[in-house]
Amino acid sequence: MTTTAPDPTLGVQPADLVAAAQRLAPLVRESAAANEAAGELVDAVDDALHEARLYGMWTPRELGGAECDPISSLEIVQTLAAADPSTAWVQMAAALAIGTGGAYLSDEAVKEVFSGERLPVVAGQGTRPGTAVTDGDGYRLSGDWSFASGIKHAQWIHTLGIIQETGEPRIFVLPVEEAELIETWDVMGLKATGSIDYTTRDVFVRDSFTHLGPVEEGRRGGWVFKLGIMHFALIGHSGWALGAARRMLDELAEQVRSKAGRAGSMADSPRFHATYGELEARYHAARAFVYEVWRDATETLQGDGQLTPEQRTTVRLALYNATWTAEAIANEVYRTGGTAALRTGPIQQFFRDIHAGTQHVTSGPQVVEGAGRFLAGLAPNHSWLYMNLVPQG
Repeated sequence: MTTTAPDPTLGVQPADLVAAAQRLAPLVRESAAANEAAGELVDAVDDALHEARLYGMWTPRELGGAECDPISSLEIVQTLAAADPSTAWVQMAAALAIGTGGAYLSDEAVKEVFSGERLPVVAGQGTRPGTAVTDGDGYRLSGDWSFASGIKHAQWIHTLGIIQETGEPRIFVLPVEEAELIETWDVMGLKATGSIDYTTRDVFVRDSFTHLGPVEEGRRGGWVFKLGIMHFALIGHSGWALGAARRMLDELAEQVRSKAGRAGSMADSPRFHATYGELEARYHAARAFVYEVWRDATETLQGDGQLTPEQRTTVRLALYNATWTAEAIANEVYRTGGTAALRTGPIQQFFRDIHAGTQHVTSGPQVVEGAGRFLAGLAPNHSWLYMNLVPQG
């Protein structure tokens, strides 16, 4: 791993991307309905993400990225998610696959993948694996994957496969043309992510275009790449849940203010006041937990340490809490919003998108069960492999 500070003349600074996300938020917000109708991000949004270099949030600076720290990353994703959850979901998923490819792949692969005038878009699925059989200086990869968020914008696929001979999990990076894309994204929420299925059958991938799945040591870039793929995902999904929840609260408050002074308005209802106050408290508590654990993790990694099993547990628990807090806020805002919440508009869209987001594996029941076991002292000598608590060693 690179131990010297990144060259400040290369890439962009995290603060630049935080500001860029704030500048783009109005465009993203205005494009939400068009994105959803298209089933993918419209060109204006995709191009804007490229021009602002937001796809490079986690790309090594020497490749033109920002190597954003966890706190900056949370702010970026939260800002975009408050504008349009699908845009933020595509941005964070692509940023993960682009950045980790840039950090962990061989020089040969990076030279080819990052050869364009702008950063490549890389998309795919890093959980349910395919199978790979060794063949000379590479592998024959076969599998069926779902939930390839952003793949309609991608030039490369990032996908998980298990080496048949060894059982080793590896990430494979291959041109999108090598896979068959299947239009399957008929869903309730997050429609604009275009998270369709894809398959490969006996596709040859050179070993240099693969890397170990649970790697936490970069070939290039700084300390942030000690996070490994899964922890980048946890940051992104945490920011996403917080941003979507924040927008739901803001939409409800705006709706109630707009009707203040009318007979029977909730603006004069003590019950509404109490409900809204409770929701704000839950939101801020969830946000504080997320930021607390990631500040702690940042201090450890910047100090040349590795995340402890306890830190790996609490960052997962903070995401779980943020996701289900967002779901609770969405439900209450929907109920309180009355018939207006039924109609096409932000409350309806965000209600659907948040409920779609709760189905992601990073907030599944195994997370809180594992966290509870560990924090209660019932799982000594355990740590996390992806989203599962497993024995160490």
